[in-house]
Amino acid sequence: MPYISVGKENSGDIQLYYKDWGSGQPVVFSHGWPLSADAWDDQMYFLASNGYRCIAHDRRGHGRSSQPWGGNDMDTYADDLAKLVEALDLKDAIHVGHSTGGGEVTRYIGRHGTKRVAKAVLIGAIPPLMLKTEANPGGLPMEVFDGIRAGVLADRSQFFKDLSLPFYGYNRPGAKESQGVRDSFWLQGMMAGHKNAHDCIKVFSETDHTEDLKKFDVPTLFIHGDDDQIVPIGAAALLASKIVKNSTLKIYPGGAHGLTVTQKNEVNADLLAFLKE
Repeated sequence: MPYISVGKENSGDIQLYYKDWGSGQPVVFSHGWPLSADAWDDQMYFLASNGYRCIAHDRRGHGRSSQPWGGNDMDTYADDLAKLVEALDLKDAIHVGHSTGGGEVTRYIGRHGTKRVAKAVLIGAIPPLMLKTEANPGGLPMEVFDGIRAGVLADRSQFFKDLSLPFYGYNRPGAKESQGVRDSFWLQGMMAGHKNAHDCIKVFSETDHTEDLKKFDVPTLFIHGDDDQIVPIGAAALLASKIVKNSTLKIYPGGAHGLTVTQKNEVNADLLAFLKE
C-alpha cells in the first residue's frame, strides 16, 4: 500500500496512507472525523472515471495511517497534507474537504498558500469555528463537545454506532436508513487511534479558521445541508462563504451531514460541474 513519511516519533516514522486513482488534473480529498479516505470512495470512483486523478489520505491517527501520540492538531494536519502534495508533486490541484477535512483544507491554504491549488470545495465543513464564544454566538456550547469526549472515552464503539444516525440524518422521519452505511461508519471510526480520535474533538471544535478563510484567492464552492445535525449550517457555511471572496454556496434542502453518501449523485454532479468551470 502507498505511504509517505511525514515525521518521526519515538524513533519510528509517522506514515500516512493514501489512495491514488486515475489520471488527469489532481483532486485531493480530506475526510471528516472519525473516518478515513474510504469515506470518499463514491466521489473518487466517479471523478476518476471522468478523467481526474483522485488522491485521498488517511489523516494521521485515522484509518491505515500511523497513530502517533503527538501532532494531533490542525496545523500538523495541514502540514501533513502539504507534505503529501509535495511528495506527489501535485500542481493545479482541486482540494475537497468534508467536515474536519474542510478545516484541514482551509488551514492548508492558510499556512501554505495556493501556489499548487486551483480550486477548493468545502462540504459540511467546520470553518470558521464550531465552538460558541462571545465572538461566535451561533456556535455550539462546550458542553456538546465535552459530551462527545465523554462518549468516546466511555464506549467509543457504541458511541460511533449511535453517532451514525444523526450523521446521515437517519433519525429523521421518512429517512431511508442503510445498515451498511452505518456499519462502514463504525468500521472506519474504530480504525482510528483512541487518543487520536479523542484529541481531534478539540481540533474540530476549537480551531478558528477565520484568518485562513481570508487568504483564499481561488474559486471556492461551499456545499452544506440545511438539516446538518453535526455541523449546523448557521455557524459554518453561511458565515464562511461570506468571508471567502467570490465563493459559491450551494445549500441542500433537508440535507444531512453525510451528504457525500446520502446524496452522492447530487454531490458528484455538483463537483464535476465545478471542476469543469
